[in-house]
Formats: sequence, structure tokens, C-alpha cells
Amino acid sequence: MTSSAHTGFGRDEADLGALTGVRSGKRSFYPEYVRSAERLENAVRALDRISRALVRTAEGPRELVEAVVHAAAEHLHAEWLLVAVADGALQAARPRFLVLHGGELIDDERSLPAEALPHLHVLRGRPWEAEDEPGDGIVRVSMTLDGEPIGGIAGLPGKTVDVADTDLAILRVLANQAAVALHNSFLLHAATTLRGRTEQLSEAAEQQAKELAETQQRLIESMQRQALDDERHRIARELHDSVTQDVLSAGMTVEVCRAELAASGVHEELVDQLSAAKDLTGHAVERLRAAIYALHNGAEEPPGSLPVLLERLSSVHLPSDLKVQVRIAGTPVPLPGEVEHSLLRLAGEALFNTVMHTTADEALVRLQYLPERIVLSISDNGEGDPAQLRRTLKLTAATDLAGVHRGLANMQDRTRELGGTMSIRRSELGGIMLVLDIPLPLRRHGKAAP
Repeated sequence: MTSSAHTGFGRDEADLGALTGVRSGKRSFYPEYVRSAERLENAVRALDRISRALVRTAEGPRELVEAVVHAAAEHLHAEWLLVAVADGALQAARPRFLVLHGGELIDDERSLPAEALPHLHVLRGRPWEAEDEPGDGIVRVSMTLDGEPIGGIAGLPGKTVDVADTDLAILRVLANQAAVALHNSFLLHAATTLRGRTEQLSEAAEQQAKELAETQQRLIESMQRQALDDERHRIARELHDSVTQDVLSAGMTVEVCRAELAASGVHEELVDQLSAAKDLTGHAVERLRAAIYALHNGAEEPPGSLPVLLERLSSVHLPSDLKVQVRIAGTPVPLPGEVEHSLLRLAGEALFNTVMHTTADEALVRLQYLPERIVLSISDNGEGDPAQLRRTLKLTAATDLAGVHRGLANMQDRTRELGGTMSIRRSELGGIMLVLDIPLPLRRHGKAAP
């Protein structure tokens, strides 16, 4: 019984020594117990501080590292204390090291106390040597993560502190908890970055899908427009190459018959009817020309400048046996749409008359941009007489004739509406030259008036 009690007492004494660090039952037991109790109390306070720091994830890793530095320094009553992360480990962790010295936190290597610098080199470059005996009263423990040393804590304890194994254990707990928290902070940062990147990619994918759908729609519309354009151009070519030529031929045949009957002096009523038929064929050709032009220039096509429109006019409206050249002189200036439309109609009417009333096979359209006016001339190499044409125009303007030159009088009226003049001259090509002289819009201080 005594033996059992004695044996139990010995085991209790061993357990108490393991818990308190007290290994003696002599008179020094109480002072040693008091020191052990103080050490445990300090350890509990240190763990309490680090536990509070660990849950402050929203404040970032620096707050955590600072809490570890303060807890470890207070536990050792350290003159200086260093926490450092090894090079290459926890690459997102900031700061890489932190020193508490004289109540000031330092993260600049140039401001470190000289005695701390060599330990910084060890913890950063050779963390596996952190547990080696540093000497000179320095305390140093490693920081591990997944069993690998990734930094550590080093410090100079206060002169009144007797460092025991339990103190080193406390420092390891602090260091390792800091490592876990820094790692978790890195994972949280990576997850946040990945989430943000994922959201960006999702938005970009959504935008690209929207742009792709719009592009597909535009492509479909473009293909539809192309199909319509092809069909319009096919119809225009058919009208130009067959229908228009047939109507022109019919009109010329009517004119020949009318001229022969008029020369014979008989059948005046029939001559008048043929004149009316000739006018109808002229109107039909004009409408065909307008239809051909509309087919070649869809509503969605840009109208182009006047020089461009004249080029189109010369290639679309006229029989293939009339060769038309277009020449532009001077610097083109923008004109109101109605002015360009009128000039284009005048040029088209002049070329139409060339086809209908002359034997010309060449024509020249010249557009001159001068400082104060625009001069549009249409010349041909036919057999027309300018003087005779001027007399006919004068007579047509004075009386309401139902003859073939009413269109010429209409051209003169349209020119006057633009504020210009129309004159008929001998062309250098040998036939008729029709000259339209149109003043530019009034200018104010060197700028065109609105």
C-alpha cells in the first residue's frame, strides 16, 4: 500500500514536473513553481494575442505579422525581435521581414540593428539552420509549413528572462501560426484575384458573344443586300442593253418617218402624230434612264460627289456606241444636294439629246471648279449647228411648241433656277457644246454662307 502510494506520488510528481517545469520537491519548489506559473501565464497571454490576430483576416497579413512580433517580444521581454519569411517561400506575403526594436517596427534592412542583421540572413537564406544554437544569448526558432522550414523568429531576450524549452515552444507556435495565416492570406488573395479575373473573362465572353451576334447579323444583312444589289444590277443591264436600245431605235425610226413626211408637205396631221409619238419615246427613254440609275444606285449606297456621279452617269445611262469622257478641273468643293442633283440632271439631259438628235459617237463632259463659280460643259462631235439650235431655243422659249426641243428650254429654266446661265457654242470636237455657268453660293468672310 505504502509502495503503491509512494509509486503514485512519484508519478504525480513527474507529471507535475512535465506540466510546470518543476523537477524538485525540495524547499526551492515554491519559487520554481511561481516562475513556472508566470511562464505559463505569459504563454497563455501570448497565445491569446496571436489567436486574436489570426482572426483579423480582413486587415491583411501585415497586421498579423505585427501581432506576432509584439506577442513574441512581450513574451521574451526582448530588446529586439525579428520575424522573417525565407526567400522563395510564400511569395505573396508582405512584409518579408519585420523587426521590433526600441518600440519601433522596422521593415527596411538599412535601419536594422547590427546584431539582428546576420540572423535575418540565416532566416531568409538558410531557414533550416534556424534551430542551430546561435550563441550570444540569442533565441532563434524556425517557422514551418507542411514540414518545410520557410523562415523563423529570432530575438534577444531581456536580461532577467531565463529562456526555457516551453518559451521556445511558444515561439514556434507563434511562428507556425503566422506561417499558416500568411499562407491562407495568399490563398484568399489568389482566390479573390481569380474570381475577379473570372468575372472579367465572363464579361469579356459575354461582350464577345454579343459582338459576334451583331457581326453575324450584319453579315446576313450584307449578304441580303449583295443579293439585292446583284439582282438590281442584272435588271439595270437588261434594261440598258435591250429595252432602252429598242425604245431609242423606235424613236429614231419615228423621227425619220416624221422628217420624210414633213419634207413631202402632205399628211400634216400624221406628222403631228409622229411628233407626239417621238416625244413619248423620249419620255420613255428618260424614265428608263432614271430607273437604270436608281437600280445602279440603291438607297443605302452613298451618293458620292458630283465628279463621281458624272462618271456613273456616263457609264450607266447611255448607249454603248457613244463614248463619253469626264474631265474634272480645279479643286472640288462640297455643294448642296439639290444643286448637285440639278447639275447631274442637266448633264444627263444634254447627253440624252446628243444620243437622240445627233450622229455623234463621242462626247466630253468637263466640270471646272473656279473660285467663284462652277462651269459644266457637254460637247459632242456630231453635225449639229449651234446657231440653228440657239434660234430654235429662242423660238421655243417664246412660244409653247410641242416640238423636240422643249427639253432644251427646260434645261435653260433649271439653269436659271440655280442663278446661272446656259449658252450654246461650237464644240472643239466639231459638234455642239452646251455650257452651264453656275455661281457658287455667296461667301461671308471667306466662308460659304449656310
